[in-house]
Amino acid sequence: MGYFNIDFAISLSVALLMGFALGLERELTNKYAGLRTHILVCMGACVFTLISIHGFPTFADGDNVIINQATGIRDTARVAAQIVTGIGFIGAGTVLRNGPMVFGLTTAATLWIAASIGMACGAGMYDVALISTILSIVVLTLIRVFERQFLPANLKQTKRFKVTVYCKGEDAKKIYDYLINTVEDIKDFTVKKLIENSEKSKLSSSFEICNKKVIDDIYNTLNEITDADSFSIQELND
Repeated sequence: MGYFNIDFAISLSVALLMGFALGLERELTNKYAGLRTHILVCMGACVFTLISIHGFPTFADGDNVIINQATGIRDTARVAAQIVTGIGFIGAGTVLRNGPMVFGLTTAATLWIAASIGMACGAGMYDVALISTILSIVVLTLIRVFERQFLPANLKQTKRFKVTVYCKGEDAKKIYDYLINTVEDIKDFTVKKLIENSEKSKLSSSFEICNKKVIDDIYNTLNEITDADSFSIQELND
């Protein structure tokens, strides 16, 4: 088309606003993918959807026929369908592993829903895009508050972890004091001197927790309070 299409501009503008709304929540919570990422994903999905619907003629010359010979109907969803799988590459880039913890799954899910909202904008389904954006923001904000305020800890799944630290002997007392004050249900705590180096010790402890954030805190704090040669936190499967 050799002219400016106001409908396309509206679709892209709505996609920008919806991507901004989703990205703002991620940006305010200091996540890996924020405003720009969500805006670009939403607008990109919108562009691909517009191209898949309007960018190809119903008929083409020669061998480039993109019409179903049996029904006479174009397959306009062919390009848009690739967005669903293609967005997985970007989403996977936001998922990070830190020791036993996995971060970024919610951000990857918001990128996925941002792509679907962009597709809705490209298809002119603004009501679907608006409702999906509102509900997504509700899930990202209010559900977090609900989990923290109304779900008692004893209803959450308790998991067992084991921490192993190779450190100086004097650091064992620091680690013991920290774990006693941080973790309520410690199952064991042992310290053994290394045969090859009597100044070094192997410390191991297992405990049960239901709040995954505690593991992240323990991981970071052990880095700060000890000069450990190495340490690991492993989830135990009963």
